[in-house]
Amino acid sequence: MGALVRDYNDSVKGALDAGADAIISGAGLPLTLPAIQPPRDTALIPIVSSARALEIICKKWERLGYMPDAVVLEGPLAGGHLGFKIDQIDIEPNKLENLLPPVKDMAKKYGDFPVIVAGGIYTYDDISRFIKMGADGVQMGTRFLATEESSASGEYKQAVIAAKEEDIVVAHDPGSPCGLPFRVIKQSPMYVSSLKRLRPPKCDKGYVLLKDKEGKFTICPAKESNEHHFCICNGLLSSAGYNRDREEPLYTVGTNASRIDRIVSVKALMDELTGKAPAAVV
Repeated sequence: MGALVRDYNDSVKGALDAGADAIISGAGLPLTLPAIQPPRDTALIPIVSSARALEIICKKWERLGYMPDAVVLEGPLAGGHLGFKIDQIDIEPNKLENLLPPVKDMAKKYGDFPVIVAGGIYTYDDISRFIKMGADGVQMGTRFLATEESSASGEYKQAVIAAKEEDIVVAHDPGSPCGLPFRVIKQSPMYVSSLKRLRPPKCDKGYVLLKDKEGKFTICPAKESNEHHFCICNGLLSSAGYNRDREEPLYTVGTNASRIDRIVSVKALMDELTGKAPAAVV
């Protein structure tokens, strides 16, 4: 996440030193990613929500002597932070199938690197449709939340299974301290508490801190006030079972989470998504 301003560069260096296969960077345009440290064999993959965003990245990276190894195009049906203003999420031009052609053209213009689509991909038929449209691959998160191997807590998985279409909302006010719309299950304990202003403003993780006037990383909207923001750091850590005894969890999901009705193994899910087995989840 580019929003992790204080630790972003160090996180990138750590991943590169460890020989990570790829770094996928979003929540802000990673304009200086290739300049942080020579990537060697690690693929650098930005996340964008438009052709314009991709062009801005490519022009900057071109001056740094590097082009994306691939790009993830994330549409407005994804979970977590969304790269759209709150009033842009449901408009026709921002549907993933309408965003893909200009992004694909932009990728061709700057070297013809792969375009991976994300946000709302759910079935084998969805995957096939976008591949036929020109996508080189898909990125999926929500479908794998409710798998046996998922690191999400048991409560998180059950919340996904129980969620109905009307339970999945885009949190905005209160919302993420990063300032981006954030899709969640509205029954998430931290979100419920944030609506009632129950959690006192505090910050003991500091992942999304910004600099104050003195240049020190001390500012986070969720640290200053509980009126308009919730703490995504502690909420997301708790959803993975990290600090469940001290902080309430925040369950982020994509729009199609309401279609999931059971926990399956990753193998069973992969067999379904590759067309080797009939759909186990409607």
